[in-house]
Order: sequence, then C-alpha cells, then structure tokens
Amino acid sequence: MRLLKRAEDDTITMKALQLFGDRDLRLTEVEAPAAPGPGEVQIRIRAVGLNFIDVWGFRGMAFAKRKMPLIVGAEAAGMVEAVGADVATMAPGDRVVPYGAMTCGQCRACRDGRDNLCEDVSGVMGFHIDGFARELVNMPARLVVKVPDGISDTDAACAGIAFGTVQHMLFDNARLEPGESVLVHAGGSGIGTAAIRMAKAIGCTVYTTVGDDEKGRKAAELGADHVVNYRTERFEGEVRRLTKRKGVDVVFEHVGADTWNGSLLCLKRGGRLVTCGSTSGVSATMNLMQLFQQQYRITGSFGCSLTNIGQALDKMSQGIRPVVDTVYPLGDFAQGLERLESRKVFGKILVSL
Repeated sequence: MRLLKRAEDDTITMKALQLFGDRDLRLTEVEAPAAPGPGEVQIRIRAVGLNFIDVWGFRGMAFAKRKMPLIVGAEAAGMVEAVGADVATMAPGDRVVPYGAMTCGQCRACRDGRDNLCEDVSGVMGFHIDGFARELVNMPARLVVKVPDGISDTDAACAGIAFGTVQHMLFDNARLEPGESVLVHAGGSGIGTAAIRMAKAIGCTVYTTVGDDEKGRKAAELGADHVVNYRTERFEGEVRRLTKRKGVDVVFEHVGADTWNGSLLCLKRGGRLVTCGSTSGVSATMNLMQLFQQQYRITGSFGCSLTNIGQALDKMSQGIRPVVDTVYPLGDFAQGLERLESRKVFGKILVSL
C-alpha cells in the first residue's frame, strides 16, 4: 500500500485496522512510525494471520485493560524496511516474522529462551497493545525472526502463532515421539491442520475430530489415519474402539469444556494431554481419581517461543506448509473473523496488505 500525507501538516500516515469497541472494526489512517531507533527494525507488513485471540478481542473479551482504538492483528509476516543503530543481524529487504508479544528481554524466562513466560510482558500484540494490521511497525530486532527463502508471505504469517503454537505444544510440552499415537481435536482448524501435518511428518498415527464429513475428507487427505465426525459419533467411544481400548499417547486439546472429559477417556495409561484453548467454555469438572490412577500428565500451553517460530519456519522450508482457507484484503478483516467464528473454515484465514 502507498503511504499517504495529510495535506495540512505533511504528517506521513498509513492505513491501519483499528478496533473501537465490541465488533467495531474500522480501516483508518494513523500516523506512520518514525525511523527505527537503536536496536529496532521497521517492518512493512505483508500478511496477517487470524486466530481465535483475534476473535476474543473482536468480541471485547480482553482480560486486561487496553486503550481504544487498538490496532488489531497478533500474527504477521513482512519485510524489513529500515534498521536502527546497532542492528547487525538484519538488513532492509530481509523477510521476517515478528513475535506476537512485547516481552521484556531481561527476566530469567526471556534470558532462558522461554519468551512466552516473560515475567514483565507489556501485552499481546493486537489484543492488549497495538498489533500488526497496519502498513509499518517498529519492533525490537531481538523479537524478529528471519524467514527462509522459498516460503510465501502468507505461509510465513502462520508461523508466529499457529505453527509456533503447535510446535511448542507437540514437541516441547507433549514430547511427541515418532511412532506414537495422537488425537488432534478440530482437525479442520488452523492449528489442527498444522498438528496433523507435523505429527504425520514424524510417523505418528493421527486420530482427529471434525464437525462434518467434508472436513473429514480433507483431514484424511492431509494424512489423518482415523477421522471422527463428533456430530454423529462420540469421539471418545470411537477412539477407544479404534485403539482396542488402549487409548492414545497424546491428546492435542484446544476445544475446552465440550471435549475435556472425553479427551481424558481417550488417553492411555500414563498418556499426555496438552491444551492451549477453551473455545467451547473455560470451566470443566474432572474425575480426580481417574487422573491419578491413570497417571495422566496434563500441560497447559500458551503461545510459543522465538525458537519455536524458527523451528516452525524450518518445517515450512522442508515442505510442511500451512493449509490456507481464505485470504482477505485488509478492509475485509472483520469478514475473516466472522468466518473464523462460524467454524466453517478449513485451515488458516489470512489478510494481505
């Protein structure tokens, strides 16, 4: 997009998508950022990925104070436009993925590379603080990851949250090993499709749940070995039947209350459940005796680290690419969120700039 100037004072402006209130998104003109300061890079955003955190923000479901209007967008990819002083790792023209939260870079978690556990994070981009749905953004160079050659902007825009989240869930937290079995819930979602592909890439047996037969067909084409339509069958019964009542090694959970106890029934003794979402509800009851007798391991997972983003991009360069449902222009961002809310999506929804 072309940068504009306000005639009255020559201030350079840019297009941005701002949230003014509950479901009130507007394409506006805002002041463009100044030249990047020391340790910063200026990024021209090329594509933005949509996720349920964007839906939560769109609905007004912020769990911390935030100032309106707010530029939306938590996941993106772009190109370095300029670099500030003391930045030697990047140059104009480099294609990059910015991190989706403004971490401190100084606490123990940040120093240890556990960026998503930062003890003094300023907020998630596009949710608590201004995000990426704008033409230009300045970011600390330490929070930017280079994109390998051969990966499109839209694919790269899936690394910061979707692919990075799956990488963190399956391999850092669930410790998924080659040849194991895994149940992936909502196999047609952005992270569900990524989880199927990543698990199949290391030779796992993949079970997945979907909401209709068409999504089931597509999930099977991605590599899912067993597909269960949860609207017509009880997924826990089917998984137990297919595993001869043994259960699976890992459950990839992000649906929440509707699937929680069924997910536990799908685990084999000593199995691992990792969860990153609660789209069907944030509260559930569970059988504690079942938990300790079966020796389940349950891990909460949120976001990912910068290392995970790099690992996700490496996997893309090896051919494990995102499944893209729809790409919208910036002005149709709200339509993308509505499609995501409808759950008719198969794969990722993105916005191009």
